[in-house]
Amino acid sequence: MSAENQQERLDIENWILGFTDGEGCFSVSFIKNKTTKTGWQIFPEFVITQGAKSLPAMEIVKNYFQCGNLFINRRSDNHREHLYRYCVRSLDDLKNKITPFFRKHQLKTYKYEDFEIFSQIITLMSLGVHLTDKGRDKIAKLVEMMNRKKKSRYLKSSETKRQARARALVR
Repeated sequence: MSAENQQERLDIENWILGFTDGEGCFSVSFIKNKTTKTGWQIFPEFVITQGAKSLPAMEIVKNYFQCGNLFINRRSDNHREHLYRYCVRSLDDLKNKITPFFRKHQLKTYKYEDFEIFSQIITLMSLGVHLTDKGRDKIAKLVEMMNRKKKSRYLKSSETKRQARARALVR
């Protein structure tokens, strides 16, 4: 790689880092899903959201990571443009592309703390921990520490509480 190409790569990596600090999000959701054995699906994702005018910037990020998708959120409120979301949801891509990037290029805002928790969850899921009741509970407790720090719907669920009581009776 020439020095010019290396500098260009550093510029884009720093730009993506700043863009994520301002407009990105690392999140993990628990979604009720009757088709899964436990009735819950754990859904990690990395997202950057921008107005339609900034779609070319979103395409730069997508092309850099070589993964994820762009989705349009059509708005019917008083805003003049639709929103676009760059989303990476593949556990493999989160583990092998997104997490290593943000390990190498550290976020500067509070999102660094969310990323650290997100990274732990991705590691746990990669190891299959989410496939056990204890593992899901552990991940749900980590999720409660992220973003808005609200109580997990999964942990408050009557079905989850019933399963926990049944597990306790078996022991």
